Amino acid sequence: MSDFNARHVIEALRSGVPSLAVGEYFSEARPGMLRRIRERLDAMRESGASGGMIYTGRYGEGKTHLLNTIFSQAAGSNLVVSCVSLGKETPIDKPWLLYQKLAANTYLPGARQPGFRQKLEALTPGSGAAGELLAYTATQLQTNKLYFLLRALLGTQEEEERALFLADLEGDFVSGAVIKKSFRRITGDVAKFDQNFSKVRHSMDYFHFLAHLFPVLGYDGWVLLFDEAELVGRLGKKARAKSYREMQNFLSPPPGMERSFSLFALSSSFVEDVIDRKHEYENAEAVFAGDPEALKAAKATLDAMVRAPELAPLTKEEITRVLMDVQRFHAQAYDWNPDISAQTLYEATEAGGYLLRTKLRAAIEFFDQLYQYGEAGKTKITELGRESFEEEDDTPELPDLEEI
Repeated sequence: MSDFNARHVIEALRSGVPSLAVGEYFSEARPGMLRRIRERLDAMRESGASGGMIYTGRYGEGKTHLLNTIFSQAAGSNLVVSCVSLGKETPIDKPWLLYQKLAANTYLPGARQPGFRQKLEALTPGSGAAGELLAYTATQLQTNKLYFLLRALLGTQEEEERALFLADLEGDFVSGAVIKKSFRRITGDVAKFDQNFSKVRHSMDYFHFLAHLFPVLGYDGWVLLFDEAELVGRLGKKARAKSYREMQNFLSPPPGMERSFSLFALSSSFVEDVIDRKHEYENAEAVFAGDPEALKAAKATLDAMVRAPELAPLTKEEITRVLMDVQRFHAQAYDWNPDISAQTLYEATEAGGYLLRTKLRAAIEFFDQLYQYGEAGKTKITELGRESFEEEDDTPELPDLEEI
């Protein structure tokens, strides 16, 4: 790791803002939960079966950091990863808007920037990948809109038209009339839609398309990471109920959503503050009266939230390991060699409270002071960067009165 990367990690920890870089290098915490999630990912890769899970955690105790760790490990295992934070701008109850956000935050393995457009641009007529995608979109989705769009994309030579179709596949949906007009000009045939595409009713087609696209391109699957799922609790009654229903499309995906795994991070207080206090089971029954399938899906999500495993508080040993990693990164970032014992470092961060986030910031402040001034609190370091436990008397020595 370069000194630049080390400094980036330190600055991310100092700000308290979750970072993918931090998740990449700090991956030792939560071994039990990490093992459980990796087992699910391995099962998805081996069998092709999709699935999802929810986990909970207290504020500041590493929920987002765990998602970032999974991001790094999945991307390093030939998996495509998408990550978004749920909320009003990314509403899961409106999947067509959710798709736009996910598409804009999708990372191919090894990529530092999001996006998959370049892979679609590289498709050529008559290739095996193009043939597989055309066969799939013609028969396996709710509508055949994407079939005609793909044929038009593969056949057009107009850059503006290609850009329009590529934007559609990223969530900026093109009307059926535009596709029909272009298709007829490009192929000479008539595009016969089996039904008119509606983003409200049919937007899951796009999720299914991506889930099929990535394996066709040679990747082992698709991982979808949803942070701050507790923000669903701030929505209105109907929007919350619809959110629970839509979440089932990711927690227990239908057969069309192949080789995908979805992970939701949820606040530990959600059950008490939202499900119990706002009577969500009763609300779902009222919203979905007369729609038993939707009610079943919503209740299944609520059940999953209630049963979701919680991140256990970090032990002293786990916290100490993370703090010692901070020492290593700080040393590399600023080219010095602090040699502070684990016990001293742990004690120096106790004033930071119980939250891991604040302990990390306290550790960085501790090292900043040592680096700049040679001491922090009762801890001093020698020229060699080792801590010193010797007490120094800073009181100036007064001359003997008899000598005056």
